[in-house]
Amino acid sequence: MPLPLDETLAASGATIRAATADDAATRAPGLGRLTPRWIALPESTGQAAAVMRAAAEHGLAVVAEGGGTKLGWGPPPERCDLLLSTGRMNRVLEHAAGDLVARVQAGVRTQDLAAVLAASGQELALDVPLEGATVGGTLATATAGPRRLRYGTGRDLLIGITVVLADGTVARSGGKVVKNVAGYDLGKLFTGSLGTLGVITEATVRLHPLPAARAWITATVPGLDRLPDLAALAGSQTEPSAVEVDRPTTDGPLTVAALFEGVAAGERAKAAAELLDATAVTGPEPPAWWGRLPGEEFLLEMRVRPSAAVPALAAVAGAAREAGDLPVRLRGSAASAVVHLALPADASPARALTFVSALRSDLAAHGGRLVVWTAPADAAGLLDRWGPAGAATLMRRVKERFDPEGRLSPGRLPAGGPPSGGGKRA
Repeated sequence: MPLPLDETLAASGATIRAATADDAATRAPGLGRLTPRWIALPESTGQAAAVMRAAAEHGLAVVAEGGGTKLGWGPPPERCDLLLSTGRMNRVLEHAAGDLVARVQAGVRTQDLAAVLAASGQELALDVPLEGATVGGTLATATAGPRRLRYGTGRDLLIGITVVLADGTVARSGGKVVKNVAGYDLGKLFTGSLGTLGVITEATVRLHPLPAARAWITATVPGLDRLPDLAALAGSQTEPSAVEVDRPTTDGPLTVAALFEGVAAGERAKAAAELLDATAVTGPEPPAWWGRLPGEEFLLEMRVRPSAAVPALAAVAGAAREAGDLPVRLRGSAASAVVHLALPADASPARALTFVSALRSDLAAHGGRLVVWTAPADAAGLLDRWGPAGAATLMRRVKERFDPEGRLSPGRLPAGGPPSGGGKRA
């Protein structure tokens, strides 16, 4: 006969506490109207595994949380009996500076890891847009910033991963493998999975030396017809690490900025300025908007092939006009064709639906996809967050393999899941 639930959870060794009204209010954007009964704060993979075994034994629905900065991305789960927070799994377990490798617990905040690595002149080359984000959360949401053009995403920088599955099994793949899940690349599967396949507890990542110098070029052009050839700039011998665009208004001017790192960064930036515009300015600091999301309350993400970046930008303006001149702010990695869009938080659900539907229709012609990450409650209930999912059958099989009872963040993802591409250039 199994132990009572409270005793089973307590036996895990993790800190277990009852959720409060304050917990529910703090996490409302991510959990909707759900209030978990318990919050678990394990300090190790072993404790997390014990918590998950207890949850499996009693049929609990589990939602994993890192820093909570992107808990509200995607639809809220349909059930949440237990919230598993990795906040106390915040140690750098190993840093092999000579090998440019680090092994960390999933709850390490990216800014804390950056401080540790900087002491050895190294970095994890992911630009995380939200302060307080953790390594595990960054991987689970497949978040990457401007420098994805040069270094790729978390998927590209991930060497090994440790996860706890729905039944409490600990599985590892990649570096320092102890137990593997035959036939699956866990790093690729769990990057972008939003906690629906298991809980990431550790990650081994590839590092890079901190660049000796950085320089930016910035130019503002009146419209898309004056936009320089960003693909040519990205692939030029000046070797930019990032090429970004920012458009504060739907049909207004666009600002293009590019980052250059390393040897002769300033000279390469000046050479690249000739590929932009006569008004291009070079300097040691980025524009104020660099690496930041254009908004958080009503946030969309657009991905297309890099060759279709300019038509996709035009499609945004066209869809906004179709939605009654809906104001849209656009910002992102134009050369990698991963762009975030912010709609007004007070946009009517009908106009938002028109915009999303029109833009998805246009993007489909370019092999692109649009995800609605966050939305006000009235619009969220109307919008399809993910849009058409081409890999539905495969993703359904993967979900059944890893979480056959559907207890991990149930309802967060459709069968096809979110896009997780947009990595570094070939």
